[in-house]
Order: sequence, then C-alpha cells, then structure tokens
Amino acid sequence: MPVTDAQVLDALRRVDDPSIHRSIVELGLVRRARVSGGVVDVEVALVAPEAAPVLGERVRAALANLDGQPAPLVELTSMTDGERDELARRLEAERTTPIPFAAPGSRTRVLLVASGKGGVGKSSVTVNLAVALAGRGHRVCVVDADVWGFSVPAMLGITRPPTVLGRRLVLPPEAHGVACASIGFFVREDQPVVWRGPMLHKALEQFLTDFWWGEPDFLVVDLPPGTGDISLSLASFLPRSEAYVVTTPQPAAQRVAQRAGLMFQSEQIGIDVRGVIENMSWFTGDDGTRYELFGAGGGAALAERLGVPLLGQVPLVPELRQGGDAGRPVTVSDPDGEAARAFAAIAGRIDDELAPTRRDHPGLRVV
Repeated sequence: MPVTDAQVLDALRRVDDPSIHRSIVELGLVRRARVSGGVVDVEVALVAPEAAPVLGERVRAALANLDGQPAPLVELTSMTDGERDELARRLEAERTTPIPFAAPGSRTRVLLVASGKGGVGKSSVTVNLAVALAGRGHRVCVVDADVWGFSVPAMLGITRPPTVLGRRLVLPPEAHGVACASIGFFVREDQPVVWRGPMLHKALEQFLTDFWWGEPDFLVVDLPPGTGDISLSLASFLPRSEAYVVTTPQPAAQRVAQRAGLMFQSEQIGIDVRGVIENMSWFTGDDGTRYELFGAGGGAALAERLGVPLLGQVPLVPELRQGGDAGRPVTVSDPDGEAARAFAAIAGRIDDELAPTRRDHPGLRVV
C-alpha cells in the first residue's frame, strides 16, 4: 500500500531537533513532507547549522520505518531571519517564569558542585558527573559559573559559540550529551574577567534566563571555589538546589572544604548538602598497589562533619587529566577505566539513592 504524505509527517513527529529537544513538526521546522513519484521527499529547516549531521541521521532513521520505500530525499536548509525570530517568540512565550528551574513545578534537579578551594578537580568532577548522568539516559545541562576560571567548554570539547535566536534567546552548544553555558563563550581565552558583584550577578542571571534549556532532568552548576558572591547569587536564583562538595583526601583540603558545605547549610542560604565527593583519592601503580599521594580520610571526615554520605572516591589517573585537556572526558575516552567507573557509581547514587521524593521536590511526579 502506497505511503501517504500524512504518514511521512507522522513519522517526522518523532524526530527531535538536537538543539531544542522538541519535535521538528511541533516546532514548525518541516517545510516539505510529501511522496512524489513513489519517493519520500522531505525538507527540514536547521535551527543550528552544526546540527545538520545529527538531524539528517534522525530524519532518515524515522523515514526508514516506512515500509517498502526507496531511500528518501532529505534536504536540510537554513532558517530565514524571520523564521528564527518567530521561533524565538514562540519559545519565550511558553515561559511562565524568568528562571524556570526555580518554579515550583520544575522537574529539573539542580546540582551545585562546590569546593572550599581551587585545585581539587571540581570542574573535572562536574564535567564527568554530568556525562555520567547523561549516560544513564538523562537530559543534562551544565552552567559553568566559575567565571574567573571557566574551563567546562574546553573539557567537553566545545569550540563553537552558542546559537542565538531572535534578539536574545541563546541555544547552548552540546557535546557528549551535555549542553553548556559559560562565560568562556563571550570572552577571549586570554581575557581576564574583572567584574564586581553586580556584573557577576547579572551574568549568572542571564545564563538562567536567556539560554533555552527546555526541561532537562539535571542542571549541574560548576561553582567557583569558596563562598563568595557567585555562590550567594545562585543560591538566591535556585533555592531548590542540592549541593555537593568536592574535596581531596588531605586534612588541610577537608578543613577548607567544610566552609563551603557549612555555607549552604547556614540559615542565610538554607540549601541541602546531599553528599561529598573525594577526588584524587589514590593512584594505582602497575603492580596494583594503591598509593595515597594526598593522604587519606579527608572525604569521610568532611562527610561526617556535614552529616551527609561520602558518595564516592575518584582515583588519580592520567586519563582524567588528558581527557580534560583534549575535550574528551574520561567517562567518554575510557568508560571502563577506574575513574569512569567511580563517576558512574556516584551518578547512580545521586540518580537513585538521593532522588528526591515528591514531598522534597514538589515538581516531581510519582509514577
């Protein structure tokens, strides 16, 4: 039985745009969907040109389910300025609050990754935790809030700027299943960010209001070290967040890290600290011996001090550093390695063991 135009359009309804994560039919991106001379002929507008390979593959895969058809003709074309403006207006009109993650009905879990000081691998933990959560089938976004030491785009291997729709709606670029916003998209690599508190506050607010995030399962925020203005601003923007503190095993690092945890637990902030992650816990030699290069026990001591679980210990492996430098996180480059397994276990505990109940998180549905 011949395939109809309606069947072609129905098949395309199941194709999501890679940038907006919504059906290309729902977004009005399908310009042509017909059967001509026994051949399926489709034209789809691209929101982001760099998404062409992924979108083309998704469209062809959806059309392959139409029985008895030759290879479809798929044309991907650029949106006009008017189409981009109209799409931006449609998406902005859907927002019921400036910061969707702060809305009572939001189903997104916001994870604030903090540390007491620099040099403990907090950004590496953020990136690999985000990739591990994406590997569990979740939609994950990262905000690189470490405006002075921004590094998340490079660690994810993102080199292109965000796509802008209309006057200000920004679509975050994505790699390894993780979308990202960072001040690094807007300043040169060698340009220092010399901003006072109000400018930092405004920049962070724009990350949450001007970027189109949709409704991800997780928003992971890489905080700067310490207890300064940025942490206070994000706590006010995202009061329903969960905080996770990163430390190394050495007692000196643990004593500094506890200040970040106690800040979140203070009456002024009132954000739950859900767990501690210990990084650089040991190095495993070729003979299988574990060498505790930075001491031992810091993570467990910090977890006890804060009254939360120690979620996991991440070993010190060369691949972790190499992956960050090359833009291929260790959870991608060496998924079966010791460090990647540690991140997978931590992600599993956050996803399952620490999943909020409906009472804790009113936006979640109980099924």
